[in-house]
Amino acid sequence: MTDAERARFDALLEAVIERLPRRVRAVLEELPVIVIDRPTRALLDELGIPPEEQADAAEELCGLHTGVSLPERSVERSGDLPDDIHLFRAGIVNLAGGWESGDEAVGEEIRVTLLHEIGHHFGLDEDDLADLGYD
Repeated sequence: MTDAERARFDALLEAVIERLPRRVRAVLEELPVIVIDRPTRALLDELGIPPEEQADAAEELCGLHTGVSLPERSVERSGDLPDDIHLFRAGIVNLAGGWESGDEAVGEEIRVTLLHEIGHHFGLDEDDLADLGYD
């Protein structure tokens, strides 16, 4: 990904965040969003993705929520690392159909991915998110 594409993506992300409801934006003040081009090999290893599948996964994975969802938190887990959301530029752009699909398509995929990962933060699983249209 070029510097210009990164800047374009990041500007779209900022626009998406600005359009979110105030309460959702407030969640993002407490939940860091880390944006990188692709997941690292270490992250793919951590996710249990076999080495022979990692190249494809690095181009397809759009986002990841790490940490403990709000419903699973307890005093016993107070030493856990804080939650965060990773957004992967390459996966999001690819799923949107590439840059040639236009900023609107990429922006929509950013929005869906971000809301999907915020849903995980609140304890929603993949089926819940699919029912809501965030799959």
